[in-house]
Amino acid sequence: MKTLRRIMLVEDNLNDIDLMLAALEEHNLANEIIVARDGVEALDYLYRRGKFTGREDSLPAVILLDIKMPKVGGLEVLQQMKSDPLLKNLPVVMLTSSREEPDLAASYALGANAYVVKPVDFKQFVEAVKQVGVFWAIINEPPPKKH
Repeated sequence: MKTLRRIMLVEDNLNDIDLMLAALEEHNLANEIIVARDGVEALDYLYRRGKFTGREDSLPAVILLDIKMPKVGGLEVLQQMKSDPLLKNLPVVMLTSSREEPDLAASYALGANAYVVKPVDFKQFVEAVKQVGVFWAIINEPPPKKH
């Protein structure tokens, strides 16, 4: 059995956060789930700034990133991550309600590893989150850590 890893969820919708946490926890898909409510908080966590200054120096196995958020949007977070040598190999799954082709195209152009549209149906939503969590937090082999 593989060791469960940390998942970071970047989402501003409280209902979606609750559903995702329930789906991930019900299926025991992570040791820890970090929740950031907007892009600023996500970047603060990744760069160990603000309230995250003292956190341990390890990164999540995957980031589930919404596109449309207040303060700093998901595409801007993705762009900053993928342009940073320390963060560029961190897998990012865009988990969004946007079916807009420009969002899809921009996500992949900026280096997203996957793009998942949140289903409207509750059961399908939970199943989608479960599948994403299983693949990225358990099955996928992360890039080697830099020493």
